[in-house]
Amino acid sequence: MTLVQDDVIGTPGVPWGLEEKKMWLGQQIIKRSYQQQVVSKIEEIEHSFSEQLSVEQYGVLSCDPDNYTLWVIKTKHWQVDKPTVLVTGGVHGYETSGVQGALRFVESTLLTYTDRFNFIVAPCLSPWGYETINRWTPAAIDPNRSFNQDTDVEECRYLMTYVAGLNISILCHIDLHETTDTDNSEFRPALEARDAVEQALWEIPDGFYGVADSAKPEPAFQKAIIDAVEQVTHIAPSDKNGYLIGSKTEQRGVINYPIKGLGLCASFTGAPFVSTTEVYPDSPLVDDENCILAQIAAVCGALNYLVTHDLS
Repeated sequence: MTLVQDDVIGTPGVPWGLEEKKMWLGQQIIKRSYQQQVVSKIEEIEHSFSEQLSVEQYGVLSCDPDNYTLWVIKTKHWQVDKPTVLVTGGVHGYETSGVQGALRFVESTLLTYTDRFNFIVAPCLSPWGYETINRWTPAAIDPNRSFNQDTDVEECRYLMTYVAGLNISILCHIDLHETTDTDNSEFRPALEARDAVEQALWEIPDGFYGVADSAKPEPAFQKAIIDAVEQVTHIAPSDKNGYLIGSKTEQRGVINYPIKGLGLCASFTGAPFVSTTEVYPDSPLVDDENCILAQIAAVCGALNYLVTHDLS
């Protein structure tokens, strides 16, 4: 995401209008291919697992309808007596392991759980953000603050409408994210310029952590995720004040957010078991593969908890 300086776009202390947002959009460039890195893998999944899984288009982004098609991967032989698990990735397109982790989970692991669960996997909600390595939508909006009933953000609205149309209950929703150094170096300065509101910077945690719903935190469920992830990567330590990214650590590697009030993706289904994963890809202790494995471990930790506690 391009670092925005106040003297480049807009007037210091004045929120952006449409003209400033257009200027910001004009700075963004394509840096990788959604079709090659994401859609091609979805097509391979559809071909390789045609007996067990189905692929459905649930929307298309108006900024480039030919390129930015939106896809879910579903259990093909849906059974109404089984609970349903939703896995989402790429709400923030720049958070690579969320997208690739969701795809790899489908390729490598999902079928081992289909005797207990129905699955919906939406691997990349923000394909424009994926290609431009961006947190925002083309309209300079954070999609992970826009999952509310009246949202006009396409990345959010299409998935919410699709899931609502299935007329089912979701037992568990795992939303795959990353926290990166660019959160401080690029995103928060851009947010400060856009809204003309000073943004505090905090220490970026070195390691994995999770975000629970403060309204229904399910601490044992969150711990099971942390324990599973710790088998493949390190867990972020709290800062000297016992906080992670400015929020009080509720247990090792876990903070709580009021996810519905904030309009986070993990809130929109009302599932009783939810977690937002946060991988730290800039750590010297990890590489791209380790980050993908951490995302898979988080999903498996959640599923194993549900199975062990006879919630499946």
